[in-house]
Amino acid sequence: MSKLKLATVWLDGCSGCHMSFLDMDERLIDLAELVDVVFSPIVDAKVFPEMVDIALVEGAVASVDDEMKIRKVRAHCKTLVAMGDCAVAGNVPSMRNPIGAEAILNRAYIENATAQPQIPCVVVPKLLKTVRPIHEFVDVDVFLPGCPPSADTFHAALTALVTGGPLDIPALTRFGA
Repeated sequence: MSKLKLATVWLDGCSGCHMSFLDMDERLIDLAELVDVVFSPIVDAKVFPEMVDIALVEGAVASVDDEMKIRKVRAHCKTLVAMGDCAVAGNVPSMRNPIGAEAILNRAYIENATAQPQIPCVVVPKLLKTVRPIHEFVDVDVFLPGCPPSADTFHAALTALVTGGPLDIPALTRFGA
């Protein structure tokens, strides 16, 4: 049996989901026998592959770059997993929604600047008007809630997805099932 291709993607979030993923510790070795991690912030790949079997996406969609990324990931994966509360519901990144993107940028780059107050236009991507969860942009196959989901939850979900077993986790919902 050939290994499945696994990707992890980080949008607007804190990296806590990736840290929890890594907290699977020695279980990662067992998982490595079944999957190849072909794209992730924890590997050196720079370009998302043409097709992956499973994509785990952390973070909410907050910028035009995030939106482009999530659309590309969805087009190039068989199973998309929203991992963590930011991806599932917007969570902490969406706390800027009542304030507005422009007010946040002004506060960060104009009001609090002591030298060269200006809103960056090269390195910082254009922010969307509101931060939204990924299912508002693309179809999501599996929702893995938690802030972050526990290493045990990651292990159970990935084991089920990789082996074709049932997603029998109380806090886990498979969309459309």
